[in-house]
Amino acid sequence: MTAPVLTVDLSAMAANWAALDAMTNCETAAVVKADAYGCGAGPVARALALKGARRFFVALAEEGVALRAALGEGPEINVLGGHMEGDGRRIASASLTPVLNSLDQVLRHLEALPDHPFAIQLDTGMNRLGLEPADWAGLRQIEMPKPRFVMSHLACADDPGHVMNARQLKVFKEMTAGVDVPRSLSATGGILLGRDYHFDFTRPGIGLHGADPFTEGQAAVQLALPVIQVRDVAVGETVGYSNTWTAKRPSRIATVAAGYADGLHRAMGAKTLLFAGERACPVVGRISMDLITVDVTDLAEVPPALDILNRHQRADHLAANAGTIGYEILTSLGARYERRYEGGI
Repeated sequence: MTAPVLTVDLSAMAANWAALDAMTNCETAAVVKADAYGCGAGPVARALALKGARRFFVALAEEGVALRAALGEGPEINVLGGHMEGDGRRIASASLTPVLNSLDQVLRHLEALPDHPFAIQLDTGMNRLGLEPADWAGLRQIEMPKPRFVMSHLACADDPGHVMNARQLKVFKEMTAGVDVPRSLSATGGILLGRDYHFDFTRPGIGLHGADPFTEGQAAVQLALPVIQVRDVAVGETVGYSNTWTAKRPSRIATVAAGYADGLHRAMGAKTLLFAGERACPVVGRISMDLITVDVTDLAEVPPALDILNRHQRADHLAANAGTIGYEILTSLGARYERRYEGGI
C-alpha cells in the first residue's frame, strides 16, 4: 500500500439512513453534497437508493450532473444553491431541481426554464439562504407554477434546548400556512428534535456517517495510513518540526504517509491516536504536510498501516482534538486517499 486508504462502509451508511428514517412518519431524503462529505457521492447515493431513498440533495449544479450520471433516471436530485447564472443547461440536461433562494433566482429560472420543476427555500431566521417573509408573501400573490416543495433550514438543531429551534418552527409554520406542496425543515439535528419538526420529508446528511449529533449511528469510515519508516529514538532526542516532542525513554517512532495536505489538521496532533488493531499509539511531534510521526514503542510488531479513523476514533474525536467539527474533518478528507467501498447492499 503506497497511499492512505479510506474505506467507506456502505452498509453502515445505509443502516444509519434507515435508523433515521425509522424515527419519522415521513419520507427521508439524503444530503450527499461535497462528494457525500468526502466519502464519494456516487457510491453512497447508489447504496441509499437501493435502501429506499428517492430524493437527494447537493449544493451545486455541477455536483447534480455528476450524481445524475451515477444514479441514472428516476431519483430526484435537488440543488441547494439554486439556479445560478449559466446553470440552465446543466439543470435541464440532468433533470435537476433547483431550490430557489431569492426573487432573482425565481425570475432567472422562470425565464430560462419556464416548464422545468423547481423548489423554494425560505429564510426562517438563519439569514443565510432563502426568501424573506415579505418576498415570499409577495410571490404567493402572483400566478406561477407550483414549487415541487418548500423548505427551510434550522440554525441551532444541534443544541436541542436552544430557543432558536422553536422560533424557527413557528416561523416556518406561519410562512407555509395554506401551502399545498410538501414541506421540509429538518436535517439530522432536526430529526432528533422530534416529529413536530419533520413535516413531509427530512434531509439527513452528517447523520449518514454516524457523526454528531447522531452519535448512536454506526461508524461508516476507516482511514488507514501506510507506515513508511520505523526508527529508534534515544532518550533526549527530538522528533519533527520545532523539536516539540522529546523522547523520555528509548522509543520507536513510525512515520506514516499523510498530513495536513490530506485534511489531517496540525491542531489535532497533540491529542490524536493511531491504532494498530485495538492498540492505541499517540501522535508525537507536529503533523506536517505529508507525514505524521507516531510512538509505536509498545507494539510487539508494527503493522504495514495504522488507522486514524475507525470505530474507536471517529471524525468527531479528531474534530474535538483540532477544535473544529466533524463536518470539517469529513469534507477535508484528501484527494490522495484511495477510496474503497465495502458492504454494498
